[in-house]
Amino acid sequence: MLRINRQTDYAVRVVLALAQEPMGTRLSTKKIGKAMLIPKNLLPRIVAKLAQTEIITTFAGRDGGLQLARIPEKITLRDIVQAFEGPLLLSECMLGEDFCPFEEACVIRPRWARLQDVILKELASTTFLDLVKEANAKKNYLC
Repeated sequence: MLRINRQTDYAVRVVLALAQEPMGTRLSTKKIGKAMLIPKNLLPRIVAKLAQTEIITTFAGRDGGLQLARIPEKITLRDIVQAFEGPLLLSECMLGEDFCPFEEACVIRPRWARLQDVILKELASTTFLDLVKEANAKKNYLC
């Protein structure tokens, strides 16, 4: 079963919470965690990974918090998914040449490749500005 893991889903929520604020706004991890229903024990790892991949910036201290490192229209779902899941690969046969003994005659691999391409394009074309607009239209932070 293809499935985005829980950390990736929570990471999307963190970025969405920040994207819904004016650029440069800092939010505390506590506030984000509470608003987005993210367990306290997972939040530090998610924040660390988002900071490591330069999607967010962290600030220590009393006036610290988190803020986006880029404008929401420059952050895509693909950025988050690849940061937490690694490269999308629908089938091991997509790993490269000489991996599949049926590569030359395979009728399935081209279909996996097309499907993978569609998914990657959709993830890459969905920005957090798009998601903010949809969330505002629904008056809701969550799915």
